[in-house]
Amino acid sequence: MKSYRKELWMDIPTRRAFLNITPEVQQCLQASGIREGLCLVNAMHITASVFINDDESGLHHDYEVWLEKLAPHEPVRGYHHNRTGEDNADAHMKRQVMGREVVVAVTEGRLDFGPWEQIFYGEFDGGRRKRLLIKIIGE
Repeated sequence: MKSYRKELWMDIPTRRAFLNITPEVQQCLQASGIREGLCLVNAMHITASVFINDDESGLHHDYEVWLEKLAPHEPVRGYHHNRTGEDNADAHMKRQVMGREVVVAVTEGRLDFGPWEQIFYGEFDGGRRKRLLIKIIGE
């Protein structure tokens, strides 16, 4: 069995964003030479997310609105976590809802997606560099 590991660094200047990272993950899969196996992609920061869904701007807007209703950024003083000097308690909660990682089957050297599926990085507390881990195992 082979194993491939790569870190991708993200630098999102805005507080929140959704970025399609499918092309980068596909490049890693090609570089790995693995034809059958599993591909893990996970956010290595507790205020960022990785998830699978449709690459449709209306859906991304709806996520933004929905997440802000679930865990609004303001008022910052409304969160106990922010009493530590942080202002990102909402980002931790948004990450919890959207998830830490995804696993995609690798079949015949390609990511084995269903219709419309793509991999996204979700940023909820941007303005600094963060990393993603891509780990591919198989043959």
